[in-house]
Amino acid sequence: MAFKPAKWPRKLRSTEWFGGTSRDHIYHRSWMKNQGLPDDLFDGRPVIGICNTWSQLTPCNAHLRDLAERVKHGIYEAGGFPVEFPVFSTGESTLRPTAMMFRNLASMDVEEAIRGTPLDGVVLLVGCDKTTPSLLMGAASVDIPAIVVTGGPMLNGWFQGERVGSGTHLWKFSEAVKAGEMTQEEFLEAEAAMSRSPGSCNTMGTASTMASMAEALGMALSGNAAIPAVDSRRRVIAHLSGRRIVQMVKDDLKPSDILTREAFENAIRTNGAIGGSTNAVIHLLAIAGRVGIDLSLDDWDKAGRDIPTIVNLMPSGKYLMEEFFYAGGLPVVIKRLGEAGMLNKDAITVSGETMWDQVKDVKNWNEDVILPAEKALTSQGGIAVLKGNLAPNGAVLKPSAASPHLMQHKGRAVVFEDIDDYKAKINDDALDIDETCVMVLKNCGPKGYPGMSEVGNMGLPPKVLKKGITDMVRISDARMSGTAYGTVVLHTSPEAAAGGPLAVVKDGDMIELDVANRTIHLDISEQELSARLAAWKPSHHVPDSGYARLFHDHVQGADTGADFDFLKGCRGSAVPKDSH
Repeated sequence: MAFKPAKWPRKLRSTEWFGGTSRDHIYHRSWMKNQGLPDDLFDGRPVIGICNTWSQLTPCNAHLRDLAERVKHGIYEAGGFPVEFPVFSTGESTLRPTAMMFRNLASMDVEEAIRGTPLDGVVLLVGCDKTTPSLLMGAASVDIPAIVVTGGPMLNGWFQGERVGSGTHLWKFSEAVKAGEMTQEEFLEAEAAMSRSPGSCNTMGTASTMASMAEALGMALSGNAAIPAVDSRRRVIAHLSGRRIVQMVKDDLKPSDILTREAFENAIRTNGAIGGSTNAVIHLLAIAGRVGIDLSLDDWDKAGRDIPTIVNLMPSGKYLMEEFFYAGGLPVVIKRLGEAGMLNKDAITVSGETMWDQVKDVKNWNEDVILPAEKALTSQGGIAVLKGNLAPNGAVLKPSAASPHLMQHKGRAVVFEDIDDYKAKINDDALDIDETCVMVLKNCGPKGYPGMSEVGNMGLPPKVLKKGITDMVRISDARMSGTAYGTVVLHTSPEAAAGGPLAVVKDGDMIELDVANRTIHLDISEQELSARLAAWKPSHHVPDSGYARLFHDHVQGADTGADFDFLKGCRGSAVPKDSH
């Protein structure tokens, strides 16, 4: 059923700053007026923040200033007062050691900026991977009306007549150079084809996945996820979102009204249907934690296990986000889920309508891009959650990006103690490894890296690549880019740096992977495993101070979302005391 709006007029948060004649009210208004703002903007109309992750160091978001202007137009038209402000922007391609280390920091920035300023509602301008979850986490912790506008994906890349998917082809071309199938000069030539327009990754990587998750959760207008960054319709949806947020404030439609368990189930199923990034697991767990929804890895496996992957996009399939948009985009996928009985149809969205009402009349314009269920890339997509003595708290694998012949495999472990150990050994032809082995990478989890970098899709050794082998089983406590592919077991929990079983795997141990039965097993006795764990001592460096120390001391495991322990839950929108 549709959302029932609150009675209007009602007192707005911004009234505490602007709505009176006291010294403090005059103080707040007069300083704002140095920007040339007229009196009637302070007449009690909703003040809408535009939370902008624009940054030239976040190239995926470098066009968001223009979108912010379009949002302002919509806010003004609907009778609101727009105010744009910057927040910490986590740029995946430039930020070291990894953008994931700063997702929680960005969420703190967003939360405090919203709570401490005179905002009645907020538009979340996002794009690059971690900007979407960090802004959703921060907004959920305050719980004032909020709507997501993403920057959109880049146009297709093209090189030598072939579609080039951002990220996906970077890994592919890099391996081809190692295998002697591509020259270094060709690799450098392909560089210009990878990112030929503004926007985020044009594959179904983490940026496109999280844009889809925002829409599937109901936190963005229907159709938002797939519109290319340079398409004029991206500006239109920004404009319409500006209009809509003003009405959301009037209706008092908040994240807590939208981000229900049913909404998260819709998002999990959608992720399976689109072949979405494994990173969505961590981010949705963290967002759920901010609104008090008890979401677990088991929920991911239960809700998403039998979902066919029907979106034929890289890295799982053939096409890119541009074709996905032309085919009808995410609304078509959500409609398919609804028709198959796999959608909570009554879930409320930022539009005020139910999820089903938004999508029930859309059409699929290309069935080679959005496939019929009988032609699905895999009949059981989603994220496979694996458990066993190697991952007591769980690990994840993306079936749609894995090799079918490796989904059940037993092999000898070749162990890398950390990423530096991997880099030192992997190109050495003396390394005792072949395609039947299982590559094991330790100390790359939330505490271990620190920040849990995207190194889980370890490149294969050149001597294996030269045989024409393109995939091996790889296991780590790291993440991998949503643009990557392969039979890669990720997020192994507890992580090695926290003393999880992964920490005590040795060269030569046999490891068995059985995706169908959802198990990952280290083939040693319980007594031997217990003895190794009792003798284990941490080897990773613990930062002495600064944010890195805060992160290390308070980050939780990947199995619960890798949020800080003290950030769980909603702290609300109570107006802080005025100090003037």
